[in-house]
Amino acid sequence: MNTVWIVMPILIVLMFLLGTDLNKKAFTDVARNPRGVLIGLTGQIVLLPLIAFGVAWLLDLPPVYFMGIVLVACCPGGSSSNVFSMLAKGDVALSVTLTAISSVVTLFTLPFIMEGVSLFVSNQSGIDVHLPIGKLLVQNLVLLLAPMMLGILFRRIHPELAMRVNKVLSKFAFPALMTLALVFFLQYTTEIIDNFAVLGLASGALILCAMLCSSVLSRVVKFSNAVRRTIVIEVGMQNAAQAIAIAASPFIFNSGEMALPAIIYALLMNVILLLYVYVIRKRGQ
Repeated sequence: MNTVWIVMPILIVLMFLLGTDLNKKAFTDVARNPRGVLIGLTGQIVLLPLIAFGVAWLLDLPPVYFMGIVLVACCPGGSSSNVFSMLAKGDVALSVTLTAISSVVTLFTLPFIMEGVSLFVSNQSGIDVHLPIGKLLVQNLVLLLAPMMLGILFRRIHPELAMRVNKVLSKFAFPALMTLALVFFLQYTTEIIDNFAVLGLASGALILCAMLCSSVLSRVVKFSNAVRRTIVIEVGMQNAAQAIAIAASPFIFNSGEMALPAIIYALLMNVILLLYVYVIRKRGQ
């Protein structure tokens, strides 16, 4: 069974959930804190893919894993980042805004970054890696933009009902992702165990470097602790479900192996960010 048929419904629900989180205020927050939005988006859309490329190159990852780790970095922030920002006493409004904007912007940046990476991998390895940009754009519009817009419309028409639906779906978002990880692990147990050391190192390095760089950048521009924590979380948490959907999709790469970095990344991402939140709360900052 191709796990993409499990990933896609989960991804659609997550994007609908994000849409129900959004209202006019979420986007007017760009005007409230334009520097925070600019730095956050720069970290997600520019810095993170560069770090992933550097990590994959330094570790000399095989082509399929090279593509997989960069693919994760090209995805937008995960919807659970909003919950983590709240737990870390961050700027939740900024978190929602960054997740929403990055979800739209990466619809178009992801295909073109991955096209460049495909050409690089092909030239370096001699293996022809083809990326159907048109199909990827269509899949992104159907799986990401459409359900998010439906969520926004639903909230606009039925605001109270949308809030109740949002509370219910929010409780199932994390368990759904963990169920997806379990299903994927059972299907690719041997491959995950055989490659966990190198992919765990690559994913861990990506997450920690992204968090460190975004923290330093936030300190340089003298953001408040709340804004800095939010940007660290947003840059450190990516939408792994989207990466899996693209890698495993029969219309795009049709590669379960390429999705392995996203699965391992998702597991480590939650562990590392939970530790980060725990330390912050322990210090009482």
